[in-house]
Amino acid sequence: MEALPRETIVDVLERRLREDILAGRHPAGSYLPPERELADGFGVTRTTLKHAFGRLAHAGLLETRHGVGTRVRDFLRLGGADLLPMLVRHSPDWIGEIFEVRRSIGASIAERAAARVTADQITELRRLLTAVAAADGGDPAQLADAEVHRALARATGNRVYVLLTNTLFNAYLPVRAALVGPFEDARTAHDRLAPVVEAVAAGDPEAARTAAGAYLSATERIMLEGLARSAGRGETAR
Repeated sequence: MEALPRETIVDVLERRLREDILAGRHPAGSYLPPERELADGFGVTRTTLKHAFGRLAHAGLLETRHGVGTRVRDFLRLGGADLLPMLVRHSPDWIGEIFEVRRSIGASIAERAAARVTADQITELRRLLTAVAAADGGDPAQLADAEVHRALARATGNRVYVLLTNTLFNAYLPVRAALVGPFEDARTAHDRLAPVVEAVAAGDPEAARTAAGAYLSATERIMLEGLARSAGRGETAR
């Protein structure tokens, strides 16, 4: 067995500062207290504080100007979708907005894929769909399902759809275990997704969009129910 990683002081400090920023205790545009004051307040060295600042700057939450100070960035105005996993970890409420985008983009991807799919891509889609039914357990079925959606995005011929699909899946990562409900029965997961693949394979954009809408709505409902149960047990956004 592989040993679990241990949190360092920098990890703990980064998480504390991140939570303070996302909770609004340090508003966008405001400057953090001077480094010496913050370091003393947290009981850490300035070197440790600088390491935490560096991570948060890389994440898009802070910007430091020499001789001026460290300011909280307006991430909702300046940030990108790469912030979503961090925001979901802070508050699963973001999932509802992610699902809204998921429905819209997913339907568009299926529609576009049906208009552009190639014979080789149809073969790949059916192979990946078969892997969903053959998965041993909810987690493998969930991952297999994700690969079908990545293949659908590739079938659009638009690489931006591929990146958007990856972004949405990455956003789920902090709460993925709570979203396994639709995939616990692999055969049912397969049957739920099959109409989307077959409509795309048939080259019928309207049917593909309709099938994708039904699939996305059904899985969203089950996922949100699972997320609510996990939240009740205190298992999300740890």
